[in-house]
Amino acid sequence: MSEVKISAEPRTEFGKGGARRTRRAGKVPAVLYGHGEAPRHIALPAREFAAAIRHGGKNQIFNIEINGGGTALALPKAIQRDPIKDIYEHVDLLIVRRGEKVTVEVPVHLTGEAARDTLVMVESTTLAILADATKLPEFLEASIDGLEAGNHVTAGAIKLPAGAELAADPESIVAVISAAPTAEALEGEAAEAAVEPAAEAAEATPEPADA
Repeated sequence: MSEVKISAEPRTEFGKGGARRTRRAGKVPAVLYGHGEAPRHIALPAREFAAAIRHGGKNQIFNIEINGGGTALALPKAIQRDPIKDIYEHVDLLIVRRGEKVTVEVPVHLTGEAARDTLVMVESTTLAILADATKLPEFLEASIDGLEAGNHVTAGAIKLPAGAELAADPESIVAVISAAPTAEALEGEAAEAAVEPAAEAAEATPEPADA
């Protein structure tokens, strides 16, 4: 994954009020920390930050140029986003060094098609790996091509990029292949679902009182 250069300004206003004013100005409040350095409060351009995250995902590496304060390589550690307003409310940025290895959660994409008459149950959409902070993959691929019912894909079976190590349990399940229900089974379930409300209604109907 390539680095994204982004500018930043020191942030002098804090608290909810200061954060709101920062966002109204088209910027994202952020804090930059790590490697023993004192936390630095900065503001990132919202549009550029959002574009970088859309393209590279949450593990995008940023080369941050701070106005009047040098530069820093950083990885998003925590991102707060308002899904309704579709804005980023705050970002925690972890300072990293070139060649340094970090543990991150990487999305897993299933490839291929399982055998006919099967269902694919996804147990985990991400996988924890230890990799060079400047060479993090955007995603990992797990093949389910031709797998029959009863098979599964484990974390240890997924191929990792050169230099990366698995940080998750290699026996943890990523996807399970099961047999698809037959038409007869589906019809039986539908019939049972139709009978249950009628039976419940009959049980709930009071018996007539004796005259």
